[in-house]
Amino acid sequence: MALPAQDERTLPAVVLQDLDKQPLEQALAGLQSLIDQHGHVIVVCSQAVSRGVERRLHTIRSLLESDRIALFRPDLPPLGLAVLARQLRQLASCDLSPGVLASAGRLLTHYIHAGALLGSVARLDRVAVGLKSHAKSWVPGSQFGVLAHPAPQLVKIAPGVTLPGPEFGTWMLAAKGQLQSDWVTGTLAKEWSVQGLREVPLPAESSAWWGTGRLIEFAAYLPDLSVLYQLATSVRQGVCHWCGVDVIGDRCVFCSATPPLFENQIPAG
Repeated sequence: MALPAQDERTLPAVVLQDLDKQPLEQALAGLQSLIDQHGHVIVVCSQAVSRGVERRLHTIRSLLESDRIALFRPDLPPLGLAVLARQLRQLASCDLSPGVLASAGRLLTHYIHAGALLGSVARLDRVAVGLKSHAKSWVPGSQFGVLAHPAPQLVKIAPGVTLPGPEFGTWMLAAKGQLQSDWVTGTLAKEWSVQGLREVPLPAESSAWWGTGRLIEFAAYLPDLSVLYQLATSVRQGVCHWCGVDVIGDRCVFCSATPPLFENQIPAG
């Protein structure tokens, strides 16, 4: 899901619709056109999409023999992923190099608190759930608050029950599925002291990701471009020894190369 622009500087998103269903030649031409137009392409992809989409992305990257396509599949629920994609679109208007911009995705992931209010956890397999919670999920009217990121946690909704939130100022997005409740927009938003709250449509992959359509998904995030830019530029940068792009961290997001080990050097970790 491509969220509306956060501000006037936010770059538009390009949605790769039905990538695994269109002819390979058409998909190749579409990605090549984006590379020709922008120089580098950062593909943000949900882990809830089909394996066919994942295979098609790797096939395209291989056939184009391009180190200018970064494939990024963070372990975020669909709404949290949409937030991250918009943050990268915000940063794309700044003076960041393609490698630093793509690497910033890993960094910004840590500042997103994403979860959902669920009417059932019986088919939830992306967050650890105990058998007791599974049994309770069959009780009519039971609801569960689930935090998937940054630290997975599940609670059964009751008076005074909440989830651990961010220790910094955030805005919140809420996306309603087939569940009626004001727990997210009322109780949770108040407990997390969010500075702003907006409702958006539910992403297409959300029901599959959470294992039910009876849900309200939420994500708390840093909205200000100045803060995002400060985070992205405050981390030590390096240069990929293989493809030459600037990077944050040890692994290049475009060619996947890691720093070479020299003689007598002990690998980190």
